[in-house]
Amino acid sequence: MEAHDIEAGRARWQSRYDAARKRDADFTTLSGVEVAPVYGPAPGDMVTDFERIGWPGEFPFTRGLYPTGYRGRPWTIRQFAGFGNAAQTNERYRMILAAGGGGLSVAFDMPTLMGRDSDDPHALGEIGHCGVAIDSAADMEVLFADIPLGDVTTSMTISGPAVPVFCMYLVAAERQGVDIGGLNGTLQTDIFKEYIAQKEWLFPPEPHLRLIGDLMAYCAAEIPAYKPISVSGYHIREAGSTAAQELAFTLADGFAYVELGLARGLDIEGFAPGLSFFFDAHVDFFEEIAKFRAARRIWARWLRDVYGATTAKAQSLRFHTQTAGVSLTAQQPDNNVVRTAIEALAAVLGGTNSLHTNALDEVLALPSERAAQIALRTQQVIAEETGVGNVADPLGGSWYVEALTDEMERQAEAIFGKVRDMGTDGSMTSGILRGIEDGWFSAEIAEAAFVYQTALEKGEKKVVGVNCHTAADTEPLEILRVSHDVERDQRAALTARRAARDQAAVDAALARMVEVTNTTGNLVPPMLAAVRAEATLGEICSALRGLWGAYTEPPRF
Repeated sequence: MEAHDIEAGRARWQSRYDAARKRDADFTTLSGVEVAPVYGPAPGDMVTDFERIGWPGEFPFTRGLYPTGYRGRPWTIRQFAGFGNAAQTNERYRMILAAGGGGLSVAFDMPTLMGRDSDDPHALGEIGHCGVAIDSAADMEVLFADIPLGDVTTSMTISGPAVPVFCMYLVAAERQGVDIGGLNGTLQTDIFKEYIAQKEWLFPPEPHLRLIGDLMAYCAAEIPAYKPISVSGYHIREAGSTAAQELAFTLADGFAYVELGLARGLDIEGFAPGLSFFFDAHVDFFEEIAKFRAARRIWARWLRDVYGATTAKAQSLRFHTQTAGVSLTAQQPDNNVVRTAIEALAAVLGGTNSLHTNALDEVLALPSERAAQIALRTQQVIAEETGVGNVADPLGGSWYVEALTDEMERQAEAIFGKVRDMGTDGSMTSGILRGIEDGWFSAEIAEAAFVYQTALEKGEKKVVGVNCHTAADTEPLEILRVSHDVERDQRAALTARRAARDQAAVDAALARMVEVTNTTGNLVPPMLAAVRAEATLGEICSALRGLWGAYTEPPRF
């Protein structure tokens, strides 16, 4: 790019920066040195391909979505939490908010993730152990008691039964007196990553896509600030993928949801901003930063050039990050605090919009209150003490970071080509569905995991406390243990609620939902009516299974 073009871009950025709102904060170094809000080439310099790097807040958004970076607003500090019953998790949420957390992120237990009630035989022994148990809107009310849902953004990590759980969230907000049209938050809903990596689905892919399309249309019309899909690469990476595979598989899934919205006749300028992303921050510091920067650039280019989005809002990739659970070790667990801090710093330098930091004991159990607070303080130290938020994309222009960013983009584009070639019509959706059915995604992740594990066992990759610098752990951790009383009490409460409700109203609402399922109508309103009548999650999902059947993954050897 010629020097005069670079200077024109700098002037555009300066104009946007001057017009934007900034935080009232000290943007100097610890020693009092004034720092600029962004750095770029020296005036008069010519930089080849500088348009691929650009300026913050400007296409292709390699350097971030906003001209102010974190000077405008810091990333949202979230803590992923959920255990036991709704009352216990509510207590943890209020602790997180009181300690300075900026948003909540709900972890659900396995029966809830699989659309089953707590008294389902398949749920035996699993209630409240990997997250909070939610059976009906009444549980959701307790979960957010004394937490005004109109004022707090909430992320819910659930995909298979995401739509009925979302309806329970709406009913809980209604019962607080909140206008649901003004709610803001994120629902994961990403079913593709379940077939690719996490394996928590309820139905075959097509019915799930029907539900997701209905949810997209409903939110676009009724709850415009709410993000109905968080496209998740986190679980793909945790399953063993490389950084480039995480990037490519996740963005490919996102492109397929764009195709779904377009097929529904939705305006891309309206629904694309409702797609958010969820990435893993692993321990390879610079690779992760490059991954995040490449993600924004790829998304912006594809949304503009392939899908026709014309506004910056529709071209912008917004993402949440969670530090890598798979990087944590049971050996020398205090080392996990260091790993998490490095991973969180990479997410911030990569421009994340919100962040969750894992607790040091999560490799052994759900976080204890002390471990959760250390994880929260890790983010707060980065935000308040390090000065990394004073400058937008402070590593932009680094030869190493830019080369890695370009390499991430190159590898992702190669994978996109393979996925589209697998399909029957050249669309990303068709390729993904074929890749799921053929086991291609699972095989690619398994191969990457095997290569890493082999390197680990040979000592070519080092993990402190595991295959180098080992020592006996002498002090066992005090970990969170969920009492069996939680399961007993949850089942008893569910029995009491069923006895107290108007069963005829529940039956009629479920029948109406099934009736709409057999039409082209939107399923969210009748499902919402069933939830208001106190239909349970298991009853709603069972009614849908009766129509759509269950999905069994084809065996692969």
